[in-house]
Amino acid sequence: MQATSYTYDPETRSGSVLLDDGTPVVFDTAAFDAGGLRLLRPGQRVRIELTGEGEGRRITLVTLQTF
Repeated sequence: MQATSYTYDPETRSGSVLLDDGTPVVFDTAAFDAGGLRLLRPGQRVRIELTGEGEGRRITLVTLQTF
């Protein structure tokens, strides 16, 4: 699934993305580290993997979207 990075804290390596419908979803350090990224800027297109539904939805991977 694709999203747009919204926030990112380089100290905790966590942040949030906006899904294409505008829904914000947070990601933790483990999801960021799983993607192998070194930093993330707001506005970058990313690819994410989600698990769960509704309030239990969680991002397990964040990486840059490549074409």
